[in-house]
Amino acid sequence: MRDRYTELSFRTEPVFVDLLADFVASVSDEAIEYGDDRVLLRSEQAVEPVIEAVEKLAAEAEIPLQIEREEKENVDWIRKYQDSVQPIEAGPFYIHPDWYPAKEGKINILINPALAFGSGHHATTYSCLEAIGERVKEGDTLLDVGCGSGILALAARKLGAKVELCDTDPLAVRSAAENFTLNDESYEAIWEGSAHKSDKGYDIVVANIIADVLAAIAPQLEARMEKDSLLILSGILDKKEAIVTSAFRDLELLERKQKEEWITLIYTNAKDAHGKPQQ
Repeated sequence: MRDRYTELSFRTEPVFVDLLADFVASVSDEAIEYGDDRVLLRSEQAVEPVIEAVEKLAAEAEIPLQIEREEKENVDWIRKYQDSVQPIEAGPFYIHPDWYPAKEGKINILINPALAFGSGHHATTYSCLEAIGERVKEGDTLLDVGCGSGILALAARKLGAKVELCDTDPLAVRSAAENFTLNDESYEAIWEGSAHKSDKGYDIVVANIIADVLAAIAPQLEARMEKDSLLILSGILDKKEAIVTSAFRDLELLERKQKEEWITLIYTNAKDAHGKPQQ
């Protein structure tokens, strides 16, 4: 342990704290903490790449952001962080860090939240886990786009699906692969990039990303759907829902989930004999 470390405080509006916390974790291997209006990152390593990534996200997603940086004497903040993290249940799944035991009667997923995006606590991840628990069945093929920690693909794999994952962030790709190993599970493929790097069709495509990115890659996501496929979209702030529904207007909306200010949309491309969405 070094004598000193850097503490970064990312301050924002309360509605963005969970999303910002997940993103900060996805671009750093360090433990994080968050409160009502801020996310804290403590690191003994260089923090400039993290600052640049967060500033880019804030600009693209129009998230108000104030960054404070302070050099401090080292303490056992990892242990303090671990004591603050609680397991969570979402649908049939029990997501827990390795300092908590598995839970009998649940589908257990081991995720150490500091590793990457997605520990189940954020409303969008929670809703996606619910949808996966309700709709994924054994033998399905699933593509997780913007996989982060890999938690959604892991959940599908636990249900017997064959899964592939991708993310444009190399740290997320590495962390997702590590989490599959941690859970003694396997994937069919994983890569750095987005859905356009695959030429396959899947029974289910999942993308838990911000609304503007979902709209931008809509053609990529639809191209990965087989006939009668499902598309699960999340990461959508309610005030930006129209951006997404417009981009995916050619699909049939099966279900809309809302948790706090966050929306999850489930689509299908099923068509009847006349080329219209089935009712």
